[in-house]
Amino acid sequence: MRHIVYISGTRADFGLMATTLAQIDADPMLRVSVIVTGMHLDPTYGETWREIEASGLTILGKVSVPMSPATGATMARAIGTMTHAFTDLLEQTTPDCVLLLGDRGEMLAGATAATHLNIPVAHVHGGERSGTIDESIRHAITKLSHLHFAATNEAANRIIALGEQPENVMVTGAPGLDGLTDVPQPDRAALLNAVGLSAANPTALMLFHPVLQEASDAGGQIDAVLTGLIQARWQGIVLTPNADAGSDAIRARIDALKTDQIRSFVHLPRAVFIAHMAGMDAMLGNSSAGIIEAASFGTPVVNIGSRQNMRERNANVRDVGVDADAIAAALDKIAIAGRFPATNVYGDGNAGERITKILRAHPLDSPLLNKVLTF
Repeated sequence: MRHIVYISGTRADFGLMATTLAQIDADPMLRVSVIVTGMHLDPTYGETWREIEASGLTILGKVSVPMSPATGATMARAIGTMTHAFTDLLEQTTPDCVLLLGDRGEMLAGATAATHLNIPVAHVHGGERSGTIDESIRHAITKLSHLHFAATNEAANRIIALGEQPENVMVTGAPGLDGLTDVPQPDRAALLNAVGLSAANPTALMLFHPVLQEASDAGGQIDAVLTGLIQARWQGIVLTPNADAGSDAIRARIDALKTDQIRSFVHLPRAVFIAHMAGMDAMLGNSSAGIIEAASFGTPVVNIGSRQNMRERNANVRDVGVDADAIAAALDKIAIAGRFPATNVYGDGNAGERITKILRAHPLDSPLLNKVLTF
């Protein structure tokens, strides 16, 4: 039986992978355990590690790291702390493979620890472009990984262009789409009534994260986003951001806002978040959920700023700068145009099945670990 260790640092990455992890763990030839770190363990962010525990998956270990002040230096130091702790956990348990998602520091720390212990690394969502520090971290993880589960053909081709062996690059689709449309959907009015907002008014699900290179302007940026929302006379269901550099300023602006148009939350459970994504009139901000998942519901998206630069778009995404007037104008257009057909370039909702089959059968021996560039 192969032992797969997944590393999770945020509510977002676990939500995206939960269905896939359950499928892997249900396979008689595989078992899963999870190393929990980062925002999951901080009460400020809802202690979301409890959702992992409630899923029935085995928690291999918990690695706490400082989350404040929310600066680039804190993020860099956390990578060092996690690399040390992950090395100890992986050395003790010697799993057959470490599974990672995306582009965060937790995943870079996991890839660094695993490769130095001769443990194969499988990486989900490599090969995508977005600009900012996220892209650099994502490609660094790709070069430390041995199996690549790409979400799209374009991403797979880019991984191969980075010098990875084509036979180790598989297009699986995005795991976050698995089971997405199977979640029971309360009607829009019920969702809005539950948070004290009017069903008569257009409403956006809003999630705006800081960009490391623009952290000093994060407060001004969220002011523009909130002003645009209010200016357009839309209501907002607002989630507070990840604990990255600049997040303190964003959180402070959201907490200080005094308006009946907006309700803010630290965390929404995955099923509730999906219900709002499907039920609201638009998504607003710079979350990858707007780029990848919202299209499966045809939900219009106003994507703001540089955080998702150059990522593959579905037809439902409208890009604007961090400008209140432009944001308000985009919301005005959505109010007229309405929803989009539910088609999605990021997959068909069967990524977990494909990933499970590969992890069960793909060779994980020394030739896989002896990586060389293909050019």
